[in-house]
Amino acid sequence: MVQESGLPFPVLYDESQQVAAAYTAACTPDFFLFDANRRLAYRGRLDASSPRNGQPLTGEDLEKALAAVAGGFPVPTPWAPALGCSIKWRV
Repeated sequence: MVQESGLPFPVLYDESQQVAAAYTAACTPDFFLFDANRRLAYRGRLDASSPRNGQPLTGEDLEKALAAVAGGFPVPTPWAPALGCSIKWRV
């Protein structure tokens, strides 16, 4: 599926949900960005949009976090939490 999409970056398909549980992911999408030292630099939403608020999909929050990390700067906090569908955990 990933090869067919042509995405230029690796994608983790977490079939067992072990990674999501280890990261305490709460909903989809829940973005986790790590710096060059593999420390969590950002966890949160893509942007202020949601299906019902009429805000445009911009990717602004994640884009700002990526730019900060790429420039060697910390991402300002607090991080806005992700908004989305709750994860349906397998039992």
